[in-house]
Amino acid sequence: MAIIYKTTKEYKADFKVYLTDKEYKADLIACEVSTSFKAKGDEKWFFTDKESQADSKIFITEKEYQSDIKVLLTDKEYKAKWKKSHLLKGKIS
Repeated sequence: MAIIYKTTKEYKADFKVYLTDKEYKADLIACEVSTSFKAKGDEKWFFTDKESQADSKIFITEKEYQSDIKVLLTDKEYKAKWKKSHLLKGKIS
């Protein structure tokens, strides 16, 4: 599962994410799902307000060069996939 907690403190994050709106820049296209039961693998993310429930804690960075991974969020589950090979593949969930 990929239950994600967005932290405002960079030092608490498992990794730093740059959100892009351009598919060609994305390492991962992740689908934001409505329930934790739908969160599967690295590609389907459920955002939680409770840090203790999260599989991964992320910090959203405004600068692409500071990120560990570039993510395009979508609401279409069929589009969710890794675009490139990446060191974080299999480690988000």
